Amino acid sequence: MLGNCAIIFADNNVKMNSSIPSLFLQVLFKPMIFWVTDALGESLITDICVVSNSNSVALNECIKEKREMVFNKKQQPFHCSFADTFDFLSSRKGQNVLVLSAPTPFIDRETIESSLGTHINSKNDVTIIKETTDSINRKDIGLINKKAYWFNVYSLLHCFNKINEKTQISDIIEVYSCSGKKVGFYTAKYKESLLSAENRKGLNRLNEIARKRELEKHMLSGVDMPCTDGIIISCGAKIGSDTTILPNTIIKDNVTIGSFCTIGPNAVIENCKIEDNSTFSNTVARDSAIGSSVSVGPFAHIRPDSNIKDNVRIGNFVEIKNSFVDSNAKLSHFLYVGDCDVGKKVNFGCGSITVNYTGKYKYRTTINDGAFIGCNSNLIAPVTVGKDAYIAAGSTITEKVPDKSLAIARERQTIKENWVTEKKPYK
Repeated sequence: MLGNCAIIFADNNVKMNSSIPSLFLQVLFKPMIFWVTDALGESLITDICVVSNSNSVALNECIKEKREMVFNKKQQPFHCSFADTFDFLSSRKGQNVLVLSAPTPFIDRETIESSLGTHINSKNDVTIIKETTDSINRKDIGLINKKAYWFNVYSLLHCFNKINEKTQISDIIEVYSCSGKKVGFYTAKYKESLLSAENRKGLNRLNEIARKRELEKHMLSGVDMPCTDGIIISCGAKIGSDTTILPNTIIKDNVTIGSFCTIGPNAVIENCKIEDNSTFSNTVARDSAIGSSVSVGPFAHIRPDSNIKDNVRIGNFVEIKNSFVDSNAKLSHFLYVGDCDVGKKVNFGCGSITVNYTGKYKYRTTINDGAFIGCNSNLIAPVTVGKDAYIAAGSTITEKVPDKSLAIARERQTIKENWVTEKKPYK
């Protein structure tokens, strides 16, 4: 496929009622434009021109970041006209160009490569890729079938003297027919290949089609889903066999989950690696690594840059941020552990906090192997708790605790008799 290029026309669809360009709207958490460019990339087509009528800073930055796009020499890709592609095509006279009239997220490598083969073998000047006769029922679901076109660049450039800013692709096909150019057809094998969304209802339908495809792919590879209600898995997620995904689980970008895990219900996971035999219940986790046989939740929050090792127990209402938690540690309930290095077999009592932020600076806490943190303790960073040390419940620790020591940092209990009778503090 080397030596071929593509042009994507991405008019902003007013029916979307969005300030976001239509090609940047998402299907399974991925902008539609990148579904298309990924499919092109699989076919080794990375020479791409995007033509849009929406001058969006976010779109500009996103396209620039991907480094898959090239614009015309005028650097004005945001005027949706075929005439704007002249400079792009002029330096590619010996190539074929695939022209897509809108983001069609389900266009695939087989359709791209087979249609190009038909275009070349039939010696067509233009080959129109059209929907399969086994078409999806689009009535009242906000979907439209767009066509795609392979053009011989050299013959297309010869038509540019009849092209102006209002020329549509359909007009060019008419020019080809009237000029005696050879027009051929290729019928896409898959009924969804050329689907695009006309409005938000259609976008929802695209998401549902993609969602069901992804779930079926994982189930066929050995992932168990007793009920698929509310389960959304983004493309590219890797899930091991014999793992169970429970309802209302959302697995976003760049997630790898091992075998024999149980994820959900009500879990949200993004950019994480989870090893075998781990469980996540009612948990949100982002940008972190989770070891094997780790139990998380319910109602836990694993924030970015956390590294949880094997056999760790993270219980209900526990929040961990930018922390290393070594194997066999127990963080059972109502905890905040932030900017902390936790050793092996450390046990946190209920209600403990690592106080990592002064309001101006953040510091780390180090808790060595085997330490026991009593209930309702505050560890004021920077501070170190030694190996096998004990923190008495209710303590506020501001200084280093030596190995195998007991630290008590609380006032002696004082009793004031009859205080309630005299002060009457209650209504």
